[in-house]
Amino acid sequence: MKVLRGTFGSTGRGFFTFVVHLLRILKLSGQALFWIFIAPFKGRHIRWRLTFVQMVRIGVNSVPIVGIIAFFVGLIIAMQAAYQLARFGATIYVADLVGVSITRELGPLITAIILAGRSGSAIAAEIGTMKVSEEIDALQTMALNPIGFLIVPRTLAMIIVVPCLTVLADFLGISGGFVLAVFNLKLPFIAYFNQTATAILMKDFFTGLVKSFFFAIIIAQIGAYQGFSVQGGAEGVGKATTASVVSSIFLIIVADLLFTMLFFSTV
Repeated sequence: MKVLRGTFGSTGRGFFTFVVHLLRILKLSGQALFWIFIAPFKGRHIRWRLTFVQMVRIGVNSVPIVGIIAFFVGLIIAMQAAYQLARFGATIYVADLVGVSITRELGPLITAIILAGRSGSAIAAEIGTMKVSEEIDALQTMALNPIGFLIVPRTLAMIIVVPCLTVLADFLGISGGFVLAVFNLKLPFIAYFNQTATAILMKDFFTGLVKSFFFAIIIAQIGAYQGFSVQGGAEGVGKATTASVVSSIFLIIVADLLFTMLFFSTV
């Protein structure tokens, strides 16, 4: 009984802690979205200059890694699909499998996971370092809201660039499948192109973009929340950075599952 009590007790405490953190993240997200979509109409300006700087750091600098990984993933999917479909003489349907899986799932998911590790951790480290060095307290002393000053530019930049990078990942992932199909499977270019155009519908593309929008909010808010939660010195910043990546990837997968269930049942 003592072992069971300890097991269920630790499980309950862990679940309660998770719910508390989730509610705090939702509260922070609500405040950030208020500053982005409502506050500008009340005379509070968005720091567009810093937003553009963050767009370059988060978006432009991530283009090579996102593009390369998406292209390789497209190649891998095409290889695996061709291995199975060749048994039935249906290798042309590699185009269907690659196109739909990339646009609906893998394009937005790969992009989000890469940015969670690359940019979400950077947000947590930057804000965490400012928290440790008491720069956030200095902002409040100067009557500057830390959410509008720090979180909003990063969140807005993430919301803008993640869907753009998702479109790039979709294109390069499909291109990876195209390269394998044309040069290895010897499928005609026109046949593969037409099959892809027939297989991919607007709802597939729209599904991926909707997911990428919410993935962007998750990455930015988790990074910001972990940064504001830093305690201690450099060790605390390191723990917050690690927690940011792990939490972001976990919530991205959960959100992807929920949206997939939603679109599967309604579209």
